[in-house]
Amino acid sequence: MSTNQTDAGGHSAVSQKTKERVSHISIATIALLIAMKAVAAVITGSIGILADAVHSLIDLTGAIIGYLAVRVAGKPPDEEHRFGHGRAEDMAGASIAVLIFIAAGTIAYQAVHRLMSGAVVEMVDAGIITTAAAIGINVAVSRYVFSVARRADSTALEATGRDLMADVLSSVAVLAGLLLVRITGKAILDPIVALLVAVFIIRAAAITMRRSLSALMDTSLPEPEECRIREVLEQHEEVANYHGLRTRKAGSQRHVVLHIVVSRDKTVEEAHAIAEEVEDEIRDRFPGSAVTIHVEPCTPDCSECPTPCESQLRERGASSPKPQPH
Repeated sequence: MSTNQTDAGGHSAVSQKTKERVSHISIATIALLIAMKAVAAVITGSIGILADAVHSLIDLTGAIIGYLAVRVAGKPPDEEHRFGHGRAEDMAGASIAVLIFIAAGTIAYQAVHRLMSGAVVEMVDAGIITTAAAIGINVAVSRYVFSVARRADSTALEATGRDLMADVLSSVAVLAGLLLVRITGKAILDPIVALLVAVFIIRAAAITMRRSLSALMDTSLPEPEECRIREVLEQHEEVANYHGLRTRKAGSQRHVVLHIVVSRDKTVEEAHAIAEEVEDEIRDRFPGSAVTIHVEPCTPDCSECPTPCESQLRERGASSPKPQPH
């Protein structure tokens, strides 16, 4: 499969190696950010920077889970997993969402504790420089991860990208807090900003969890995608009707199951060829999708057929009155 092939949903085929490389970059970047933020937190005593470092530590765990999920999801079907391993990405997305919620709770706890015990921030300029640098690095990497996640239609990579973007938002809030402390001299603003960071993180976790659970619950494909499948069916004159269209998604793989009705005049071989042609066209629109079609013959009353078939024409001819001789 070519790496520039694009499906009807705007997703292009991305190689397994590319997805794994993105995961490696994410893990390395987060590890670097943790080191930067931890040093800055120790130097400045900022609860905001410390909260941001804790968030990044949980991000690292999520990125590792995402990497493992991408590797597992890329495996072909086997004896125990007939439908493949795509669910690994959805499970990873839900797991990462839980970790993001934990990060938000940890940050909120630390911020409230600092508010009650009193806030002290030193060497604010060092914290500002470190946080600004972390934002720049995180923005670049998160944009890259998001772009690959969208092209690959990968739940795990999208969760990692959303996690990194939540880190960007939290770092921006921390930077704003440090700037306010620098300008006003009021260190109490630092834990207040940390609480705002927790709110941003909870929102990111909720979005990630909703998308992952939706996939795990076998939610149908979006209506625009199902409409494209129906377009394929309706363009085939030999498909008299169809019903029982069921769709779902596991990781980046779509599953499509339906019944088509063909003329009862068709042989088994001809009907099978029609089904294969429809399956191929659906796969052309959604590369990598698994399509299963069950073929049924039309009913004798011909109520399902938009145009008369040979059997119907013969029956009409047999039932029509013969001309009387003069």
